[in-house]
Amino acid sequence: MTQQGVRWTADQVLALAPDAASRKAGSKLGAAGPWSEAGSSGEGTVWGLCKGSGSKPYQTIIDIADAAGPAYKCSCPSRKFPCKHALGLLLLWAGEGGTVPRGPAPDWAEQWTAGRRQRAEEKRTAAAAGSPSTGDPEAARRRAERRAERITAGAVELEQRLADLLRGGLAAAEQAGYGLWEESAARMVDAQAPGLAARVRELGAIPSSGPGWPVRLLEECALIHLLVQGWLRRERLPDGLAATVRARIGLSGQADGPPTRDHWLVLAQYDTSESHLTTRRIWLHGAESARTALLLSYGAAGRAPELALPVGLAFEADLSAYAGAGQLRVALGEQLTPPAPTTVRPPGMTTVEAAVRYGEALRSDPWLDSYPVTLDRVIPTPAGDTWQLADADGDLALPITMSAAARPGLWRLIALSGGAPVTVFGECGHRGFTPLTAWPEGQGEAVSLC
Repeated sequence: MTQQGVRWTADQVLALAPDAASRKAGSKLGAAGPWSEAGSSGEGTVWGLCKGSGSKPYQTIIDIADAAGPAYKCSCPSRKFPCKHALGLLLLWAGEGGTVPRGPAPDWAEQWTAGRRQRAEEKRTAAAAGSPSTGDPEAARRRAERRAERITAGAVELEQRLADLLRGGLAAAEQAGYGLWEESAARMVDAQAPGLAARVRELGAIPSSGPGWPVRLLEECALIHLLVQGWLRRERLPDGLAATVRARIGLSGQADGPPTRDHWLVLAQYDTSESHLTTRRIWLHGAESARTALLLSYGAAGRAPELALPVGLAFEADLSAYAGAGQLRVALGEQLTPPAPTTVRPPGMTTVEAAVRYGEALRSDPWLDSYPVTLDRVIPTPAGDTWQLADADGDLALPITMSAAARPGLWRLIALSGGAPVTVFGECGHRGFTPLTAWPEGQGEAVSLC
């Protein structure tokens, strides 16, 4: 059961938005004007009718008590989850004034809720009973061997291309343009090595990335060379490092680690998009285990992933780790409670400790671009044309990455701080620090910066 006596904040609701346009449109629907027959139940369901452009209002219903995060249903034609009507209804529910009173659900809302919970119960029953594997282990082994052979052939070809580039000089990369690397990336996709393909594709953008690009290109070529050599020599690597190499190549492993049950605080959530895929990253912090974990969820191009968890809330669940040295990715197992407000915050560290933590993580995963850390008592301060997070009790600072400095979230962080120390969770890497969530001094709510 969700804690119906405690409302979410507007920030927690808007953090669920799949994109900026949905956030803006949902905010406009967060007032009582377009809504009628809005209500809520003690079991965590919120519903309402929203006036649209047609003659019939849109029927919108949200199951806040779903342990995996809110579930949505709206009769509008939008393909976004949640749609602007669901966001508006949640904002209305989170506000003051009693505009979403308690009461019995209408038939259309009750039918949807009952159907969802029946399917969830059937799924739990099937999982408890277990089902025998119908796959052919020998056929699976042969498929894996054929894929490994294709990856090896592609890796050897890529090594030759890198060698040709270095022999001809890095200036050739600027002259060849993006097409050279796009062709190489396509060959890696054909070889079924999507992780390697993504790294190769990034090479094409480096020559146009500004002063110092030859150094950055050489660094990235060296990392790709290291990854290829790791793959070619994977049988000689320690198990953990070999699993990391396979994951970086793009071979999806299994979350076969022992489940860890904890109350997980949702630290941050943000999406990245490629041509055919949207990837959602959800960072979690275990209140008892003090462990940081990463949930990944995927959606087809143009559609947001369905899994969404409000930043700043916590839920009890089992998480199982994926194989790999230093890997933080987990799979979501049994969820025992829905996300609910909490006073838990992750423990913080200084900027120096954060840089050391990233350096230690690189030992296990040399291809790691960044590592999740929480900075305690830092103040956003200008540094030339950009910004940095300076220790309030020291004289050192971490630069904010250029990409983060260009986003509106930076100004939310500056406004939250107002020159005073704040706690900031984000990703610390060789390009600087990317702030994702912040908390003010005292007992204030989490503010998403994504």
